[in-house]
This record gives sequence, C-alpha cells and structure tokens, in this order.
Amino acid sequence: MLLHRLITGLIITAILGFVIFALSPFAFAILVTVFIVLGLNEFFIFIENKQIGVNRKLGIILGVAFAWATYFEYKISSDWFIFSIPLVCLIIFIIQFTKRDNRAVLSISTILFGLVYVSWFLSFLIRIRTISLGNELLNRQLVAYLILVTKSGDIGAYFVGTRLGRHSLIPRISPKKTVEGAVGGLAISVIASLACATFLPLFSLMDLLILGILLGVLAQIGDLSESLIKRDCEVKDSGRTLPGLGGVLDAVDSLLFTAPVFYFYLKVIM
Repeated sequence: MLLHRLITGLIITAILGFVIFALSPFAFAILVTVFIVLGLNEFFIFIENKQIGVNRKLGIILGVAFAWATYFEYKISSDWFIFSIPLVCLIIFIIQFTKRDNRAVLSISTILFGLVYVSWFLSFLIRIRTISLGNELLNRQLVAYLILVTKSGDIGAYFVGTRLGRHSLIPRISPKKTVEGAVGGLAISVIASLACATFLPLFSLMDLLILGILLGVLAQIGDLSESLIKRDCEVKDSGRTLPGLGGVLDAVDSLLFTAPVFYFYLKVIM
C-alpha cells in the first residue's frame, strides 16, 4: 500500500508540475475539470449508496459548466457568471419536475451541495491560476505553493500518525486519524510554507507562517469532512481510480477548503 501511494503520488506530482509550469491556464483548467468530473461522479455514487435518487449526468454537466464559467469569468464578464447560479437552480428544478421521486428536497439539495462542495471549491484552483497579478510565473508559483503546503500536511499526518499515533482524533469519523498525526501534519505544513520564502517574495515570513497554520488546519478539516461524508454513506474509499490513494475525492479532499481560503487571502489580505 505504501509503495502504491508513493508511485501514484509521484506520477500525480509529475503531471501537476508539467501542467502548472509548462502549459497554459487553459490546459490547467482542463485538468481541474477532469478532477471535478471524477470527483462529482464519486460523490454522486456516495449518494446513490444511500438510496437517494440523483441525476448524476446532470450534476456532472453542471459541474463542468461551473468550472468553465469560472475560467471564462476572467475572459468576458462577471455578470453572466453571477446569473449562472440561479440558472443552474432553475435547470435542476425543471428536470426534477419529470421525476417520480417524491424526495425532491433531498435530490435537489444533494446536487446543489455536490456542485458547491466539489465543483465550486475545486474551481478556485482555476481562479488562483488566472488571478490578475501582472506576473504569469507568480500565478504558477501560487498554485504550486498551495498544493505543496496542503499535500505536505497530508503526507506528514500519514507518516507521523502511522509511526507515532497513539490517541485517536475523532474515532467516530475516522478511527485511524490520531492527534499525533494531526500535530505532525500541521507542523509539516508550516515548515513547507516557510521553506517557500525564497521563491515567493510576495509573502513576508509572517504571511507564510499564518498561511502555513491556516492551510494546514483547513487541509485536515477537508480530509475529516470527506471522511464524515463517507461514514454517513457507509463507504471506505471514494473509489479506486488512484492505486494506494483511493478515489479522486480522497486525493483532493484537503484542497477543497484550502483553495477558496487561499484565494480570498490573496484577494482581501494581500
């Protein structure tokens, strides 16, 4: 399992590195869209496991549209992007009229939650990649920084928890996660953040310290949040797409909260 994790992790890292630093924002948006499609598919399978009827194809199509609305917001205008939100709700309701499932609230709420939780949150990666900073290299570095700090915490929590874990963190949600692993993961996130000072002069050491703590905590909350959903849906892994890591949602769950918060940190604080 550890070998599979390492091999899969190295392959994903190589692909991400190539897409982030060698290709255009358009190509990066395509990669994020692929993750959104796979992640939404896994999420809706969760829901179907609870015997809740959802229109999986509709949800995935809307999820893709949401991601590309995010990309083209920077190319056209933000007005139509704002209008797209009630438009999505309208489409979901109209299609629900044709269904015989009386649990309309559950079905509609689930689709909307999936769009927010997977598509909208992950689309903030596209926002960060295309944010107007006047420096294309800096945009690439910011995406790389976010992924590095977030996933370093994941790796740190896994290894520290495996070696030194003694006290369960929240056993009813994730029995294998430990307090020691959580502390170790947070420490690694902070170290990774501070280590980026040499190629991110935009941030002061205080910024990097704050971001290391903030992103480290949010990454673990994102991981626990997906574990909570899986526990409710009675599944162990979100899928088998990535050997050793599980499904796509298992791989990106920690980014679902760090990406939006990091974007707003850039927009508001910086």
